[in-house]
Amino acid sequence: MQPKSTIVHLPVYQPGKPIEEVKRELGLTEVIKLASNENPFGSSPKAKEAIQAEIDSVSLYPDGGAVELTAALAAHLGVQPNQILFGAGSDEVILMIARAYLVKGDETVMATHTFPQYKHNCEIEGAVSIEVPLKDGKHDLPGMLAKINERTKIVWVCNPNNPTGTMVTRAELNDFLQKVPQHVLVVLDEAYIEYTDSEEFPDGIELLPHYKNVITLRTFSKIYGLASLRIGYGVGHPDVIHSINQVREPFNTSRFAQAAAKAAVKDQEFIAYCREMNAAGIEYMTGEFRKLGLSYYPAYGNFIMVDVQRPAKEVFDALLRKGFIIRGGHALDFPTKIRVTVGSQEQNAKFIAALTQVLDEVAVQA
Repeated sequence: MQPKSTIVHLPVYQPGKPIEEVKRELGLTEVIKLASNENPFGSSPKAKEAIQAEIDSVSLYPDGGAVELTAALAAHLGVQPNQILFGAGSDEVILMIARAYLVKGDETVMATHTFPQYKHNCEIEGAVSIEVPLKDGKHDLPGMLAKINERTKIVWVCNPNNPTGTMVTRAELNDFLQKVPQHVLVVLDEAYIEYTDSEEFPDGIELLPHYKNVITLRTFSKIYGLASLRIGYGVGHPDVIHSINQVREPFNTSRFAQAAAKAAVKDQEFIAYCREMNAAGIEYMTGEFRKLGLSYYPAYGNFIMVDVQRPAKEVFDALLRKGFIIRGGHALDFPTKIRVTVGSQEQNAKFIAALTQVLDEVAVQA
């Protein structure tokens, strides 16, 4: 049996190596994973209590419309309930957007390199992905604007960008949106927005009243620490949300995810703590990188892309042998760069010590 022609060339997504697998392979007793931008401080105690309270309802289907969670999130964000759509992680919302809006021959514009699921899902639908190279790790919004034409259906802007961690500013984004034709849907992926407190950073929710063709994506996987529960969401104009809802699978988010997310939204003290600790971690790690003579992209999420001036695959392997799972740039088309998640202070200090050793062990890229 032959699969559809639009998927035969697609790579299978490769997540960071699991901790237990690395322990088994290398005979290690301690492994620190700084590869998937997970929250090292876990999740809100209130979210954990909410999960436990759902145990007796495990045999029941979840609320297909996530009504209570929608109401709580709408109140928190200051939007209407009909502006919100939930998915099994923001990844599924990306899938639903592509399914709802793209047909064979449509064009979609994105940066390269950015979150790979945009291109992946667009090509499944037979759309043509137009990729515009980053400039100094940032989206080249003027370059992306120049690629928009009558066949363009969607433009993707990841802010902060994954994997580089850079941002486009409020002024840059507003100038871009004012010039994008109304027939083009602009997807602002803000999975890491809660980590930044920069005054220049644009808030996609604030843009929605001014641009009906904008949808912003967010997630409970990152700062909220609910990655294993797979729940994310999109916020946009009611008409856009309605169209995407038409392709949403029933019961696509679990009772546990909905309950935990509702409790987590109401515990903003935990979010503030995580933001503060992450900022301290970035300050510490970038300071250590400077001491080591390493350059890095400005970090606005909970990860840093740093140029180790050596083959990324060799640095990745050497760190792995020391019990550290990071993302090597060799897999992201950054041959001398690595991406590392900001961990706890203890994890960060151990990583820097290991990296210092690795830099002595691996030769500088000629």
